[in-house]
Amino acid sequence: MTNSIGIRREDKSEWERRVPLTPAHVRRLIADHGIQVYVQPSAQRAFPDKAFEEAGAIVQDDLSPCNIIMGIKEIPSAHFEQNKTYLFFSHTIKGQPYNMPMLKCMMKKKCQLIDYERIVDDKGRRLVLFGWHAGLSGMIESLHALGRRLRAEGVEDTRNPFIELRQPYRYRDLEEARADLRRIGEKIARDGLPGSVTPLIVGFLGYGNVSRGAQELLGCLPVQEVTPGELLTLRSGSPSGKVVYKAVFKEEDTVEPIDPAAAFSLPHYYKHPELYRANFSRYLPHITVLVNGVYWDERYPVLVTTEAVKDLYAAQKPPTLRVLGDITCDIEGSIAMTRKPALPDSPCYVYDTVSDTIEDGFDNLRGPIVMAVEILPTEFPIESSQHFGDSLLPFMPALAAGDFEGDYSGCLLPDPIRTAVILYQGELTESYRYLEKFVS
Repeated sequence: MTNSIGIRREDKSEWERRVPLTPAHVRRLIADHGIQVYVQPSAQRAFPDKAFEEAGAIVQDDLSPCNIIMGIKEIPSAHFEQNKTYLFFSHTIKGQPYNMPMLKCMMKKKCQLIDYERIVDDKGRRLVLFGWHAGLSGMIESLHALGRRLRAEGVEDTRNPFIELRQPYRYRDLEEARADLRRIGEKIARDGLPGSVTPLIVGFLGYGNVSRGAQELLGCLPVQEVTPGELLTLRSGSPSGKVVYKAVFKEEDTVEPIDPAAAFSLPHYYKHPELYRANFSRYLPHITVLVNGVYWDERYPVLVTTEAVKDLYAAQKPPTLRVLGDITCDIEGSIAMTRKPALPDSPCYVYDTVSDTIEDGFDNLRGPIVMAVEILPTEFPIESSQHFGDSLLPFMPALAAGDFEGDYSGCLLPDPIRTAVILYQGELTESYRYLEKFVS
């Protein structure tokens, strides 16, 4: 038996323009594997309905003929159908309270839930992801925010190269954005940066796909990398105003064992994060833009605390730290000042260190700008969808051939897909039984 596949329209945000499979991917599924694909019409999608029709898909509102239904973001509870298999980013694996009603609804309707975030290899590395493109968009948004902050500080636009940078969604495509950054880089190398932002130091928390994507775009500028240790003494030397300095922070740079006699061990930290504390605040006075791409949940230390940022803004006039580019967008997570998610039409807010509140925009100088767009990859929807679909496509034939009516043990799915099955016939699979306490 071959299951038919449905691609639903996105309805969580008017900004969501991505698809899990592009028309080119749909064409291959139909031509090479005989899989019938249905697509709900959508005016906001980056790929027009006609492109899916020309690829051979049936474009209609009704997805009831489909055994498997795919999307990007969470699905409203009213849209789940009995016994169907759903693939999307469910944002449930941390027990997120706001999505537990959705999970309970899927359990009641005996659904299968496969979460893209949990499609991993035998070493736990994600195989289907938007992280790279989140990094690309997040880097541009963060530098765009820096340009607005420097303008608010009184830096003339002629001396502020980042004021020329647009937000990602305002570019035709990724290559146009790269070209703009390269042009800005040439201006920095020729004319230098304003004295108030020299040396300009961009710090990266993390070194995975998100961080590498952000670093790739920063590489369009004249970049010189320094170690975290070198960063501490950089300002006392003769730093250049014609380069952007980059420092990448790993776990051993950001946390330390609570026991002063213990040595740092990465495997031990992952297993027992409660035995570690953050020590990242020593670097904050040296960083201009901090880009955050680390995985975080409540077991781990908060890396950038409100206390550290308040102390920094009280001690430095003006403070070096202008922008917190929180690509992860974990609310009050590894960066405590991330108080709410943002959207591209209002991508940033300022954490006011005096009032301990946030204010939308760039101009409040009493605290750093927080860039916290929660759907960054959709700012480059075509490129990010193509990359995502390329990663997902190899699994689709086996998924379409899956038998979801028998026991879970007899459902012959590739191992990476099996690791991503959160619900099977409405029951939590063994790896996700820990969610019972959150659901109840």
